Amino acid sequence: MVVVVLGLLGAGGLWAYVNGLDDDIARTDPFSEITGGRPAKTVDGSLNILMVGSDSRDPDTPVDKSSQWRADTIIVMHIPASHDEAYLVSIPRDLYVPIPESAKADCGGQRGKINAAFAFGGLPLAVRTVECFTDVRIDHVMAIDFGGFKEVTDALGGVDLNVERTTKSIHKPYRTFKKGVNHMDGAEALDWIRQRKQFPDGDFARMRHQQEFLKALMDKAASTGTLTNPKKLNSFLQAVTDAVTVDDGFSLVDMAVQFRSLRGENLKFITSPHNGSQTINGESVVVSNKEKALAMYEAMANDTMKEWVTANASPTPKAGS
Repeated sequence: MVVVVLGLLGAGGLWAYVNGLDDDIARTDPFSEITGGRPAKTVDGSLNILMVGSDSRDPDTPVDKSSQWRADTIIVMHIPASHDEAYLVSIPRDLYVPIPESAKADCGGQRGKINAAFAFGGLPLAVRTVECFTDVRIDHVMAIDFGGFKEVTDALGGVDLNVERTTKSIHKPYRTFKKGVNHMDGAEALDWIRQRKQFPDGDFARMRHQQEFLKALMDKAASTGTLTNPKKLNSFLQAVTDAVTVDDGFSLVDMAVQFRSLRGENLKFITSPHNGSQTINGESVVVSNKEKALAMYEAMANDTMKEWVTANASPTPKAGS
């Protein structure tokens, strides 16, 4: 979200806003424990950004340490060297993977759900686990508090989301989402993307709705008068910066310059290839499709995602599929 926002700002030449964001955004260092730390990659060439998020995080819980906070959302965003598009690969939170003993440890370890890595060792272990699973170097990290996206959504005047089937929320105040396009404010949108038990594909439906929500936010930011309305722009930017934490090496000014051509319509949403859910050791987990996942992550590492997507099915899941 921040990268696309910066692309919009860069295109508008709104450098004062960009500089202000550098001071306002929260920072963390997820790389210091990995092989003794490593320098941040410049924005030249391709970039891989790990996005982890939850819609139920205690805002006072540190994202760089172990806690009871488990990532509800795990996305690896690949931005090719051309910087004119982005591929957002959603990794199911229940994906069954080896979790290293620590961020300093070699790859391997006891298998578990990938979102448990955050609870065991915060962002450092989450980065290490994702890197071991994908064999893709993570250049930057963004932790998202989806609860904060209520304010982001409201700052944009709400978003339009497609509801594939009439659904009654399992959370108070038990809203009913009617089939079709629904205009939702922040509270309604966050309630919608939390729903999963009512759908045949369960958590995959929740993940798909999160993808649709993120794209709707980005499209709304680009298509409305946000950039030309200083008051609205300030509210929107403040809400975004309040909802995210980035690594120390994440340069907002450099990002705005390099990604000025990036727009919401240039985003491709993909789900990490898998074989569905299975019961292993008494718990329901998602099993990776090793062959297809290997090919996709090799394409990411080699900056050939466009070719991989062209050779494979549509990257964006269709509602109800």
